[in-house]
Amino acid sequence: MRLGLSSIAVAACSLYLAVPASAQGVKIGILNDQSGVYADYGGKWSFEAAKMAVEDFGGEVLGKKIEVISADHQNKPDLATSIARRWYEVENVDMITELTTSSVALAIHELSKQMKKIDIVVGAATSRLTGDACQPYGFHWAYDTHALAVGTGGSLVKTGGDSWFFMTADYAFGYALEKDTGDFVKANGGKVLGAVRIPLNSSDFSSFLLQAQSSKAKIIGLANAGLDTTNSIKQAAEFGIVKGGQKLAGLLLTLAEVNGLGLEAAQGLVLTEAYYWDRDDKSRDLANRFFKRTGRMPNMIQAGTYSATLQYLKAVKAAGTKDTEAVAAKLKELPVDDLFGKGKVLANGRYVHDLYLFEVKKPSESTKPWDYYKELAVVPGDKAFPTAAESGCPLTK
Repeated sequence: MRLGLSSIAVAACSLYLAVPASAQGVKIGILNDQSGVYADYGGKWSFEAAKMAVEDFGGEVLGKKIEVISADHQNKPDLATSIARRWYEVENVDMITELTTSSVALAIHELSKQMKKIDIVVGAATSRLTGDACQPYGFHWAYDTHALAVGTGGSLVKTGGDSWFFMTADYAFGYALEKDTGDFVKANGGKVLGAVRIPLNSSDFSSFLLQAQSSKAKIIGLANAGLDTTNSIKQAAEFGIVKGGQKLAGLLLTLAEVNGLGLEAAQGLVLTEAYYWDRDDKSRDLANRFFKRTGRMPNMIQAGTYSATLQYLKAVKAAGTKDTEAVAAKLKELPVDDLFGKGKVLANGRYVHDLYLFEVKKPSESTKPWDYYKELAVVPGDKAFPTAAESGCPLTK
C-alpha cells in the first residue's frame, strides 16, 4: 500500500512538472521592504496597487488567471536574491516588480538577466539600472537619481543654492543620488563642499548634522529616503539648521514621508515626484480608489507599481504570449498611457515621462486631508532622463 501511494505521489509530481510554464497563468511578484525603513514608502501598499492594476485589467490575460504574490526582502540583497530565485525556478513567477532598495534592485536585475526573466524596478532609485548595469529584460519605472538631480537639485541651484553638503545613505542608492546631484550642481556652477555617509536605518543623526551645519553649505542634500529622511528632517529642526539659514533638500521625498512628518515639520520642503494624487482627474481616480482600499493616498512608488503591473499585462496581451523575449520587446514598443502618466520606454528599459517639482504647503494653505503640495514646475521627461545612447547602457552601443 505504501509503495502504491508513493508511486501515485511521484506520478502526480511528474505530471505537475510536465505542465509547461506557458500553459499556466501569469504570476507577478512584488518584492520590497514591508517591515523596515521603507515600509511606508512602498511596502504592502505597493502590493495593493499591483492588485488594483490586475483587477482593472480584468483579472485574466491570454485566457489565464493573473496572480500577484509578495514578499519582504528586509533590504537584504542576499535574502532578495534567494526569494527571487525560488520564485523564478520553483513558483513560476514571470515578472518581479517594485524592488525598493538599489542594492537589492541591482542584484535582482543581474539574476533576471541570467534567468531570462523580466523585472520592472519602481522603488529603487539608482540610474545605473538603465545605465552601465542595464540588461535586456530589465526596466525602470517612476523616477531615478538622474531625474531627482535635475528636478530638485536643478531648481535649488538656479535659485541660488550653489553650495552643497550631502548626508548620504551608505549603499548604492545614496552614492548614485549624491553623484548625480553633485554632478548636476557642479555643471551649473555650484560647489560640493563635502559629504558624510550614514548607515541605513540610523536613529541618531546628530553627529552627521553637526558636520553638515559646520560646512556652511547653503543646501544640505539628504541623499536618503523613507524613515531616514524623516528622522534627518526632525533632528535638523532640533539643531535649528533651517533657522540658521541653511536649507534642507529632500532629494527623495514622497507623499508618504511628508504625511509622516506632518505639514508643520515639512512645510517649505522642495521635492520631485512623478505623481501627485490631486494633480488632475486621472490621478484623483486612481488615488480615490486606492484610498478606499488602504485609508491613504498613494505616492509615486505605489502609483508607479500600478502602472508597471498594468503595462506588463498589456505587453503580454500584445505579444500573445508570456515568453520573456517577446514581452520585453513589446514593453519597449508600446506607448505608456495610464492613470500614472504618459510616456515611452527606451531601448535601455527606462520609462520616460514628466516629473513635477513641488513645494510642501504651510499648514494654513492646506484645505483638506492629504492636501500637501503646490506645483512649482513640470520637469519634462526628455530633460529628466538621458537618452538611451547617453545613458551608458551597453545595449545601445
